[in-house]
Amino acid sequence: MVGMSGASAGPVIFILAAGEGTRMQSQLPKVLHKVLGRTLIEHVIDAANDLNPSQLVVVVGAHRELVEEVVSKVSPGAKIVVQEKRGGTGHAVRIALESVKVSAETPILVLAGDIPLITSTTLQSLLDTHVAEQNSATVLTAQIDDPEGYGRIVRDESDGILRIVEDRDATEIEREITEINSSVYVFNSHDLVDSLSKINNKNAQGEEYLTDAIGVLQSAGKRVEPVIVEDFIEILGVNDRFQLSECTALLRDRINLHWMKSGVTMIDPTTVWIDPTVSLSQDVVIYPEVALAGNTSIESGVVIGARTTLINCEVKSGANIRDSYCDGAQIGTEATVGPFSYLRPGTILEKGVKVGAYVEVKGSQIGAGSKVPHLSYIGDTTIGVGTNIGAATVTVNYDGVEKHQTVIGDHVRIGSDTMLVAPLSIGDGAYTAAGSVITEDVPAGSMGVGRARQRNILGWVLRKRSGSDSARAAEKHAK
Repeated sequence: MVGMSGASAGPVIFILAAGEGTRMQSQLPKVLHKVLGRTLIEHVIDAANDLNPSQLVVVVGAHRELVEEVVSKVSPGAKIVVQEKRGGTGHAVRIALESVKVSAETPILVLAGDIPLITSTTLQSLLDTHVAEQNSATVLTAQIDDPEGYGRIVRDESDGILRIVEDRDATEIEREITEINSSVYVFNSHDLVDSLSKINNKNAQGEEYLTDAIGVLQSAGKRVEPVIVEDFIEILGVNDRFQLSECTALLRDRINLHWMKSGVTMIDPTTVWIDPTVSLSQDVVIYPEVALAGNTSIESGVVIGARTTLINCEVKSGANIRDSYCDGAQIGTEATVGPFSYLRPGTILEKGVKVGAYVEVKGSQIGAGSKVPHLSYIGDTTIGVGTNIGAATVTVNYDGVEKHQTVIGDHVRIGSDTMLVAPLSIGDGAYTAAGSVITEDVPAGSMGVGRARQRNILGWVLRKRSGSDSARAAEKHAK
């Protein structure tokens, strides 16, 4: 790699993601657990990439193949370095340094892979302070009421950092300190190289701590300064399932506050879960117990009723969705969905469409103004404009081997309890009789009837169900 100057290019960023995460009690590596639709490391990578780094290096170790797969997908330009033997954060940074070549004054930003709430705004401010103050190292810190488990910041007489001591290695007096280390640092590259050469693994864990490099720099008379983060939640790490849920709730609150300030109404924001990838417009109204996930986008004036889940959906203005689950659907202007509807991938509802109670739609396009009000399955179907599908209608699209298409024209009336056996075409303006099984195309303007002639067997109940309640009711009617 070609050497570069920190003044003319973005920072070099190292993300440390090699840990086992044993306290998660999981077969999945810690950094791949999710917070609102994204893995922990994706949140950190997103914040890092917002800084336009000249080089992004991710150090992996435990379950390396799984972590590499995610990193390569979300940040193809990232360089992946493997820490074969977990020797601590200092060792991880050492091998990351060996993979890059930078000029002596290039700032190197070091991040943990399990701090999903960190923001690019805070990281940029940290970098700006580091450069402006001409520090050898700058450490992001936080003041918290309960510092147990975190490394403590021990300040010197000039209010700089004397050293950082890990919780397990701290004295009783040091454990009383409430300023903690965030595991977010900026170093000048030559100072980092020099200090790492002077640290060792003589500690409770038998590992090389990156924090020891701070003490080395301070002892050498280098300028090492702390920067206290404005909102301490940004530096909260995830080590177990409780902390995972805690970070998820905090991110939920941050996202919901953003959208409410942008003109979205939430009846009960504590029960609304919105992924950071979701896009909302002004005057959207969201009722309780709603989940919006993936690349969902929602236009102005949409009402999302209680207990609704939308995943990768596009919802046009004025639509109304209640008590429904929709995945990969396009919901048109002023369309209504629910209650208790299930829209599967490939569903396209045009303007004013109604999909009602207990209706499932999959891989189908329903034309403007058409209605599927209740108790129906519409699969692999194209429906024209102004058509009404009667209750308990099923498009029978699967023959056990292949899926087949049904085409229903404009202003068609499908009678209740109709089975439409695909492949099939129902012409414009056609009708089907209730209770029919339609296996042949119905021409435009025709009535399709596919049912056997009814016959009544008189006296059958009295003969075959003698003594039953039905028989007694029939005898009473006869008398």
